[in-house]
Formats: sequence, structure tokens, C-alpha cells
Amino acid sequence: MSIAKYSKRTARVASLAIMAIGSVSAQWQMQTSNTTADLRGIHNVGNGVAWASGTNGTVLRTEDGGYVWQTCAVPPGAEKLDFRGVQGFDANTAIVMSSGKGDLSRLYKTTDGCHTWKLVFTNPDKEGFWDALMLNRFDVDGYLLGDPVNGRFALWETSDKGSTWARSQAKGLGAMNDEGAFAASNSSLMVEEAFAIAFVTGGPEAARLLSMDDDGNFSMHNLPLHGGSSSAGGFSIGSRDWCCWIAVGGDYTKPDEANRSATYTHDGGKTWHLPSSMPHGYRSSVAYDAAVKTWITVGPNGTDISTDDGKNWRAVRPDAELHDAPDAELHDAPDADRNWNAISLPFVVGPKGRIGKLDEVVIKK
Repeated sequence: MSIAKYSKRTARVASLAIMAIGSVSAQWQMQTSNTTADLRGIHNVGNGVAWASGTNGTVLRTEDGGYVWQTCAVPPGAEKLDFRGVQGFDANTAIVMSSGKGDLSRLYKTTDGCHTWKLVFTNPDKEGFWDALMLNRFDVDGYLLGDPVNGRFALWETSDKGSTWARSQAKGLGAMNDEGAFAASNSSLMVEEAFAIAFVTGGPEAARLLSMDDDGNFSMHNLPLHGGSSSAGGFSIGSRDWCCWIAVGGDYTKPDEANRSATYTHDGGKTWHLPSSMPHGYRSSVAYDAAVKTWITVGPNGTDISTDDGKNWRAVRPDAELHDAPDAELHDAPDADRNWNAISLPFVVGPKGRIGKLDEVVIKK
């Protein structure tokens, strides 16, 4: 569903420290992307390698932890495509996904460090629209999720690192009226190492979770996220050890509305609960930082964190009071907490070429 329509981490410049519950300062250090494209795809491969993608056929790559972002060759025929998702395998190999109606949804793959690209798959559904691409970097498997066609969510599988795709025949993929997934951050779909998957949806009737069971079919759970319109529902889902999941979302047309913008489960998706304190608005992406046991979620109006698996959220703020200090270049930009679309820690991307890198989060007394 279009918003218009609607791993291993690199070492950090500064360590992330949790001191005590209280006010929060987050260090999103702004990076130079050399593009004005709106970025929604980001994937940190590790060892300094990450890939990003966005509008106008834009693909970026870094091999040094974001110190330099290189502009890749535009895939053939992709000059006007919107690359909502990217998945990297290493510094040379990656797949990008464009989102658009019918054959404007495509997959391109590079194996030579994005000097050249090969078109590997085009959406065969004339009324279809791709939302998310997730591949298992350590094996060869992955999934591609699209909006419903003929009342059923479109789902494809790969077993050769994305070179070929086959439509899933799994049961339980039926959709409600005008239901869809959101192509906001390439994270409405979650794929675990065990090849189990889940995805979140939205629409006029409800927000839902569809998760794969042991038989390879899907079961459904309603989510207590904000819903009731084509612009509202679940936008992103993440997991910790396949037991503790968090889904975030809301209504993207009302970015400051915090009502039911997050939900959590501690039993692998069976029961869902609302936090005692919500993220401070619509959120499009969520990720877990295992090193410090902290969840981070971002959106247009800010960044929030949770240190108790989604029960409570606190807004993080830039070090605004330090901008006029002699060493101001070491601290945050005034808007470092906001205007973000997607996370692959430690990186975050947003509109007009915004890329940031998380250096530290400090929770002060």
C-alpha cells in the first residue's frame, strides 16, 4: 500500500550507555548522502557496509560505516522508480525493490558493487503493489510482500538469494475490504532466521498481524493499533528472540497523533497489549538494539525508545542546548530526532536524502 495512496551492526563512534530512567538524549549524527531523493530503504550489512534506496532510481552504498555514501548506477529503466526497499548481502551484492502499481513494482540485483544491475523480477499482477522485501543474508531464503490481489495478499518466496521467485501457496492470506500493507519503511514484513515470517496490515476495518504457523500457513490476530482508515494501521514490526515483538504505526496523515501508535506481545504474537506510555506520534519503523536491550522507533515528528520491551516509550531529544558550544559540531543537529522513515541500526534514513547514524543514547536522571 503506497503512503501516497495508501544483522549485524557496525561499531559505533561512541558507545550507547543507559544510566537511569529520566530524560533522554539521542545522538543521530547526520551524514552526507549527496542526494535529495526521499529515502525509505536502508539495510546495514555489517563490517562497515550498508545500502540505502529511494526515489528516482536512487541506490546508495557505504563501505566505511557511512563516512562516505557512494551513488550507485541507476538500474536500467529505473530512472522514475521509487525504491522502497533494499537488502544487501555484502559490499558487492544487493537487491532493490521498487513500489508502484503493476509492473512499476520490480526487483533489481547487483553482484558487482552496484556498477551494473539485472532486472530479476517484475510484478505480474496488473493491480498489484509491492510493500516489503526481506531476505535471510546468512542463508538463501526470503519473501516479497504485496498488497492483496483478488482478495488475497500477494506473497512470493525465493530460495536462491532473490534470483528467482515463486508465488506462495500458503493458506490464510485472505484480506479484508481495502486492507493492505504499507510500503513506508520496508519493515511491515518480518523474517526470522528460522524462516518464520509475520507481517502487519492496516485499512478501514482494522490493523492485523498475519504470522506463519508450523505448517507453513498463516494465522491472524487483530492488533490494537490505530485503524479505521486507509491511511492507518500497522507500519512496522520487529522481534527480539522471536518471543517479544513490537508493532508500530498510527495514521500517517496525522503524524502528531500518539493514540495507539504502538503495541507489544511477549508470547510470540498470540496476545497484544497497549503500552502505558505511547510513542509521541505516528511511527513508520521500529528496531531492537540487542547490545543495550533497547527498542528504537522513528517517524516524521520524532524518535522514541523503550527499555522494557514496549511497555513504556520515552521521546529522545537532540542536545539542543549544546549547539552554540565551542564543540557544537560534536553534538546533534536541532532536528536530528525527526523526519525519519526507516531504521537499520545504527542507520536511519528520511526525506530529501537524510541519513543519520546512531552514536549513543544517554538516559539521564
